[in-house]
Amino acid sequence: MAVKVLADAAPDEVRFAELRRRMPGVSQKMLSATLQSLVRDGLVARRVEPTVPPRVHYRLTELGLSLETPLAALRTWAEQHMAEIDRADAINDDAQADPVRDE
Repeated sequence: MAVKVLADAAPDEVRFAELRRRMPGVSQKMLSATLQSLVRDGLVARRVEPTVPPRVHYRLTELGLSLETPLAALRTWAEQHMAEIDRADAINDDAQADPVRDE
């Protein structure tokens, strides 16, 4: 999700607080861990302004930008199969709610 938000903002940098606003439901801890992993993998560049408090900016690297086409294909696939995915979720949710049914 963070890659998608950064891709939408490309080539501009996005501050951490802006990323949080664009991803409701994602905790600060999870976003921070995800961004650290993306930086480590070379998909995202991180820049810190030496202010108080520090301002942290993120942007996709060339490697991260190269994900645009595969991510678009994945998004298209998910949109085309969302009804099937929702049905499978509902079936599995019902099965977990009534474990006796499986016996």
